Amino acid sequence: MSEDDLNLLTSLYQNCKTATQSLHDILPKVMDMKLLQELKTQYNTYLDFISECLDYAHKNGQTLCDNSLFEKMRLWTSIKMTTLFDKSTRHLAEMLLLGTVMGTLQCYKDASDHKNSDQNLLQLCQKLLEIEEDNFNRLKTFLKDM
Repeated sequence: MSEDDLNLLTSLYQNCKTATQSLHDILPKVMDMKLLQELKTQYNTYLDFISECLDYAHKNGQTLCDNSLFEKMRLWTSIKMTTLFDKSTRHLAEMLLLGTVMGTLQCYKDASDHKNSDQNLLQLCQKLLEIEEDNFNRLKTFLKDM
């Protein structure tokens, strides 16, 4: 596996690890049952994608680096502070939408930065992009007044 391929795979993996950490931190704050079910579905989808990344790395004799401890602490602190005074469904959906947009942007940058990578990895990147876009479309419905 080339260094470029490993960098792309690591970025995809870390993108989903950030998403699962965010969801894990937000799930206990969710009171709306529809949003809770949606987030559990998203969480499981990201876990499946993480497994695909790990399998791909394992088949190619590689290990993937997780996000740094600093990055994990920054994300946890950000979620705690942002939800301190507002745990409404609308606010949680807005936070998650912003994260989804960041994940989507990362997919676009990865596809552009690694356009010469292995086709299977580029297909994996496209799959994550589709997951992110689908999540965005489902989350935006929670911005409406309930």
